[in-house]
Amino acid sequence: MKGSFYRRNCTCDRRRCNCGAKWAFTIDIGRDPKTGRRRQRQRSGFRTRSEAVRVATELLYEINQGTYVEEKKTLFKDFAPKWLTLYSNSGNLKPGTIRVRQHEIDKLMPYFSYIKVKDITTKMYQDALDDLIEKYAYNTVKGVNRTGRMIFKKAIELEIIRRDPTEFTAIKKPQKTIEELEEKQIPKYMEKEELYLFLETAKRQGLEMDYLIFLILAYTGMRVGELVCLKWNDINFDENSIRIIKTYYNEKNNTVKYQLVLPKTKGSIRTISVEDEIIEELKKHRAAQKKMIKRLGDAYYNEGFIFANTERQPGYPMLIKTVANRMKRLLKIAGLNQELTPHSFRHTHTSLLAEAKVDIEEIMERLGHTEDQTTRNIYRHVTKALKKEASQKFGQLMRSLK
Repeated sequence: MKGSFYRRNCTCDRRRCNCGAKWAFTIDIGRDPKTGRRRQRQRSGFRTRSEAVRVATELLYEINQGTYVEEKKTLFKDFAPKWLTLYSNSGNLKPGTIRVRQHEIDKLMPYFSYIKVKDITTKMYQDALDDLIEKYAYNTVKGVNRTGRMIFKKAIELEIIRRDPTEFTAIKKPQKTIEELEEKQIPKYMEKEELYLFLETAKRQGLEMDYLIFLILAYTGMRVGELVCLKWNDINFDENSIRIIKTYYNEKNNTVKYQLVLPKTKGSIRTISVEDEIIEELKKHRAAQKKMIKRLGDAYYNEGFIFANTERQPGYPMLIKTVANRMKRLLKIAGLNQELTPHSFRHTHTSLLAEAKVDIEEIMERLGHTEDQTTRNIYRHVTKALKKEASQKFGQLMRSLK
């Protein structure tokens, strides 16, 4: 082995060192193929000479086998954005996904910004997770950890680090209280009487398109992002069905700068059968829209959107925020729970289908879910009540015979 082993900053006799200086080594690893200059590697901080020799031997073995990775001096704050760029260009990712990854990187930055990626240890990463779980929900930290693991995995691939500091770490699950264990939280939704009241309010006191918007959300359970980007070619008037093949994205709520992206999952691409009432309301709306297009001519952005603006930027799809504001107005008029949101219609749709004794798999397919615990919780909640009601009716029947 070409190289030398020595104690750093030691002024003692080499045979008898009393100052506690650590051992170090410098070894030759060949010549640079581009410059022809001799290349050396140094390491220090070893308690004994034999420990330094062992590490030097391992280093030379890795070099000879072609497995040696020269750890770079890249700071985490510089590497994470580069990773995000590589990640963004790796496939057909939705802007929302990239934005979530950026938010998760932002949560790691306070811990690692000015630390070299190669110097981040397993303990440091575990300490960060432990601190994050004290500040954020479990699922939030789970997402941050998922992003962190991807960042360090890419660092290994690019030969910036040799070992993954996330490998033996884990998120500590928060302990649930007895109350939480006894009662799972069920999201807010409307009972059938409340839904009827809301839709009647929309029909009588709603703004233009309100009744059709909320009728479709209630009767299909589709996401509001799927609704606002529906086009006329998504409607099959002969077969009473609506096709879902895209969703709407508009981060800054700029009407003209919208994006149409692929749905949340492959299972979200689906065709939903609808009632005659919805088809009839759609036909009425289409006729009114055609008159507007004829009147406005080139001033109308005619891309075939069903729920298009009629005043400012006519023809552009309605903002999701506008749907939420319209719903809030109607809830107030109807005297219903104003904490409900457009997404509550999905939960309402689930509960009413469960009450109608529709199978959970059919409900999931209709909603475009491959798996969703919230939907299952609502289904269990409703069917449990139905079973209890059936038991009570049986008891009443038997008591009536006495």
